[in-house]
Amino acid sequence: MKRFHVHVHVDDLAKNIAFYSAMFDAQPAKVEADYAKWMLEDPRINFAISSRGRKTGVGHLGIQVDSEEELVTLKDQAQKADLSLFDEGKTACCYARSDKYWITDPQGVAWEQFHTLGDIPVFNGEQPASCGSGAGSSCCAEEPAAKAAPAKARACCA
Repeated sequence: MKRFHVHVHVDDLAKNIAFYSAMFDAQPAKVEADYAKWMLEDPRINFAISSRGRKTGVGHLGIQVDSEEELVTLKDQAQKADLSLFDEGKTACCYARSDKYWITDPQGVAWEQFHTLGDIPVFNGEQPASCGSGAGSSCCAEEPAAKAAPAKARACCA
């Protein structure tokens, strides 16, 4: 089964956790020093926010699947439609290990299509969340896989 994914960059994490918790009438499923995520069933969405030194607003959209087979099906659809695709493969981002790829829509909106394999205790597999946020922080450094991606697909962990 598929789940819609939205990742929004915010400037005040606590204020936004309070807002979205009230709006969704649910507490986040995961909270870190720079990140929060709601895994809602109605509507079925993976809604994440982070304060990682980015311009505020929608960072990227996506489709999260429950199985490797579903991800293969989505990837095949993208390839058959001749969509430009950046395959990250197995990666670590947003406190999770995932298998993912990216496509970019005609407006330049990055779409992440992914299968989550498990949680990890750090944002991108390299630096702890406690190292701070902001453009000058080492936490905001690009992952090696993201460096090779087209600029518009660098939505998650750059």
